[in-house]
Amino acid sequence: MRRPRLFIVSVGGAAPEMAPEELGTAPACHLLPSIVPALSAIAEFDSVALLHVPSASLSPAHLVEVAQRIEDALATGCDGAVVVHGADTIEESAFILDLLVGSENPVVVAAMSCSGNGLGPLDAARLAVAVAVAAAPEARGLGALVVAKDEIHAARFAQLSHARQGAAFVSPLTGPIGIVVEGRPRFWARVARLPCFPAYGGPPRQVALLRWTMGDDGRWLGSLPMLGYAGAVIEGMGAGHVPMEAMRPLGELAARMPVVLASRSSTGLVVARKRPGTDLDLLRLGLIPAGWLSGLKARLLLGLALRGGTGHAAAAAAFAHYQ
Repeated sequence: MRRPRLFIVSVGGAAPEMAPEELGTAPACHLLPSIVPALSAIAEFDSVALLHVPSASLSPAHLVEVAQRIEDALATGCDGAVVVHGADTIEESAFILDLLVGSENPVVVAAMSCSGNGLGPLDAARLAVAVAVAAAPEARGLGALVVAKDEIHAARFAQLSHARQGAAFVSPLTGPIGIVVEGRPRFWARVARLPCFPAYGGPPRQVALLRWTMGDDGRWLGSLPMLGYAGAVIEGMGAGHVPMEAMRPLGELAARMPVVLASRSSTGLVVARKRPGTDLDLLRLGLIPAGWLSGLKARLLLGLALRGGTGHAAAAAAFAHYQ
């Protein structure tokens, strides 16, 4: 039986940022397949170290480039991809890849330290788990996946759950969709693919993400267009509530740019509602409900929907799939 061919791309980890001239000599995680011989029994590998920065220094534009590299590798015969990544921003990076890589082939994002001081057994074990998932036929058609501590999470639901435990992820709305036991991935749930954006359409537009707090009257909202933002995501209280005095400035902002209403809670659900309330009133003023997306992920979706100068209609159409 032919072994799968996987593309491994390293975008850094928890290591301090390295200068470009140091990248070629760094013991980066993309070299792990040759360092861990047991992986050769699972798959063949193409690999590249695209970046070597801590994940907090990554930008959406970086992940657009990663998506392009993955699409190119899959188009030339790779059966799946593994992205080596620091934990801090995985939930954002994995969601960007979920939105941009339209292939049915697996895309797995794995949290690793990848320090410049050597590669420990923990990184090797984590890569082995990620490789096993990317090589599994059952992983096809699930979009981007986050693999951490033997658990398999759908990128659209995954959230980092502990700031001091780098591989601690949860999916509050669904739980993990699978687990890796004795090197074998086992899936007990599947998520449907949702529409993707072209990977070569450019980086997301700049979108502001703002969390509403008790007593805030929204006096800063009018400055957002002048600061160059193409849109905004508002994390309201509960199911998308804001103080009554904030209704007018939010409506005025929604008349000037696409504004998405999300919840500041980790498992919020903001949808079009029939009963009276401030969230319904905001939607009548033109705000777009984020559905079950967190503010972090709603910001990325809105930024991609607004590429090419599109406006409110394109944004609303993008969020309709998440209600």
